[in-house]
Amino acid sequence: MGILDLFRKDEVVGTKVLVCTIDHQFAELVNEDAAIYERRYPATTKAIFSGLGELMEAVERGYDVVHLLCDVRSSGEITDSSGSAVTGTQLIDKCCESNVKLLWVASDNSPDAYINGFKARGKRLNLVMTIKRNGPKFTHSLEELLFRMSCGDAMPVAWNDLWPQIPGSVHPDAPEGLFLANRGSVRLL
Repeated sequence: MGILDLFRKDEVVGTKVLVCTIDHQFAELVNEDAAIYERRYPATTKAIFSGLGELMEAVERGYDVVHLLCDVRSSGEITDSSGSAVTGTQLIDKCCESNVKLLWVASDNSPDAYINGFKARGKRLNLVMTIKRNGPKFTHSLEELLFRMSCGDAMPVAWNDLWPQIPGSVHPDAPEGLFLANRGSVRLL
């Protein structure tokens, strides 16, 4: 990000959201998470794709948010039932090419899987990588975060208000995850 990016208005009105999976085991969570997005962002689409090809094609359709439920292998790859695979970095690249502002991997995955396969340094994209949803804590936390964002807060501001990033702080009512704010100034209205 360059110095001029700090002064560029990065605001989306009518945010388009894709809540999706490539694995039927996540169908219930797709419905739950999509219902939360729909309350704040009416242009929400939910989908259960048959494979990675369909997912990658959908990413190209101009979504601002891609909220994906999937298993990430320890190597950092996402695979579908046919054996096709992409690394997290390839998915990040596709999202950046398609001007996705937020990629959220919303299912439980190990930190090592993300470290091994999700290289986002220098990519113009906010990235959330869920380690542990913690049951209903995820639903409540997502609702709170989206409320603040849909009212105009940039994601890093909303995130820090809810879960201050102070060394040693604990947030027992929140899911566990990693947030990389490479497009921190974007406002999703």
